[in-house]
Amino acid sequence: MKQGIYYNISNEDYHSGEGVSKSNLDDIAKCPAIYKWRQKAPEDEDKKKALDIGTALHCLLLEPQHFDERFLVVPPFDRRTTQGKKDLEQFMEENYSPEKIIITEEEERKLRLMQESALAHPIAKKLLDMDGYCESSIYWVDDKTQVLCKIRPDKLVKNNSKSMIIDVKKTNCIEDFGKSIELYRYHVQDAMYCEGFKKQFGVNPHFVFIAVSETINCGRYPVRVFVLDDYDKEIGYQLFRRDLDKYAECLQTDTWHGFEIIQRPDWARRKDYE
Repeated sequence: MKQGIYYNISNEDYHSGEGVSKSNLDDIAKCPAIYKWRQKAPEDEDKKKALDIGTALHCLLLEPQHFDERFLVVPPFDRRTTQGKKDLEQFMEENYSPEKIIITEEEERKLRLMQESALAHPIAKKLLDMDGYCESSIYWVDDKTQVLCKIRPDKLVKNNSKSMIIDVKKTNCIEDFGKSIELYRYHVQDAMYCEGFKKQFGVNPHFVFIAVSETINCGRYPVRVFVLDDYDKEIGYQLFRRDLDKYAECLQTDTWHGFEIIQRPDWARRKDYE
């Protein structure tokens, strides 16, 4: 894969192709053996087709014109009756496609409300309405390790006045989004994506999170727009460099360490001293 930006690589080809991604570095941070395991472990294809609220929300917010191509909304047929089962069977024969993810009308209703909630937030709407590129892929060779890296921003904006990466996150609780940053290492994503953007365009972008809650609060699905503070951005960069260096070492030596240290929970350890 040559260095540069690609606008038409599918999500499947991106994840299965060359280059180390942020999710790969997440595995390296846990244990290099997990990275190798994920490459070879079989996937349950049926489960992969199940609804992912986050994926559907991304589509509605970033590429709504493709929603009907990717998702099939199934009406609420009464499957307890013979006629209902017959109607469902007929509907699936006429509309089903293996490329589409099946969702119910209730799931679509919730997704549409989450979409409208995001667009009701003035800053989120402005970001989502900006001219930019959604689901593009950037590849570059890291100067220090000579490793091919890759990122796939939800949306990138690059013009004379703005350089920005916009990332949509579905969250269970908007007030706990700070915990999600630590749990899912969003600060590492911030660092790696900004690095790739700078390598491609020569400027440092702003990295912005649009967080959309899937849990209702007072009848609404909360929406917030966040940017990381400087301290967490620096920590994210340090972790990105640490994990990329470890990946490069494993790649060079073909040694993928497999033992992880585990310990009993704190409450069990405290009992030892009672």
